[in-house]
Amino acid sequence: MLAKVKSTRVDSAYDRLKDEILRGVLPAGYQAPEPDIANRLGMSRTPVREALIRLEAEGLIDLIPRRGARVVAISQKDFREIFEILAVLEGLAADAASCRDMPSDPLQDIHRVMEDGEAALRAKDIAAWAHLDDTFHRLVASLSGNDRLTAEICGLLDQVFRANAVLLRLNNAPAARDATHRKIVDAITAGEAEQAAELAKAHRLSGLKTMKELLANSGLSQV
Repeated sequence: MLAKVKSTRVDSAYDRLKDEILRGVLPAGYQAPEPDIANRLGMSRTPVREALIRLEAEGLIDLIPRRGARVVAISQKDFREIFEILAVLEGLAADAASCRDMPSDPLQDIHRVMEDGEAALRAKDIAAWAHLDDTFHRLVASLSGNDRLTAEICGLLDQVFRANAVLLRLNNAPAARDATHRKIVDAITAGEAEQAAELAKAHRLSGLKTMKELLANSGLSQV
């Protein structure tokens, strides 16, 4: 029972800190000693420490001896590396998804997310669009049926979402258009593996170009 309670507290600390980092509430460069972070969360230091170790493993923070935790910034070089890796992994996921007998429920979810994303764009609700775009890419990854591949993609999508939270708000513009989303899903549904993979890869590399432009327009060197 005690182990379960501890695990729940660690998960709670992890979820709260990760959410604040991804939404930009704790921005790049934010630094605080562990006792201050624990006090901020109203928790003891032990679960907070374990949560911070998990966040460091995901590349979201650095743990600095005797100085606490610091939120890691994402540079233009980081953008390039993240998006280039995602292009390959998401292409692989789209390829794998195209080779499976696809259940109807996940496809219905994806179509609903695409429709909501298009509605968010029409309403110029960039924050809502960013959440829906993130959800779309996670759903496509899950269609691959490869849990390890999905986990790798989702870890990188956390970094993309962090950047979106800052850059899209500053530029008030989406990082991509959703027309390609439908083409990717159509290719997956039709079992056109090579086409789905190429579309997914090209879509991500196009997103890299846009994010570089948004970073330049914002006047920032990192986020």
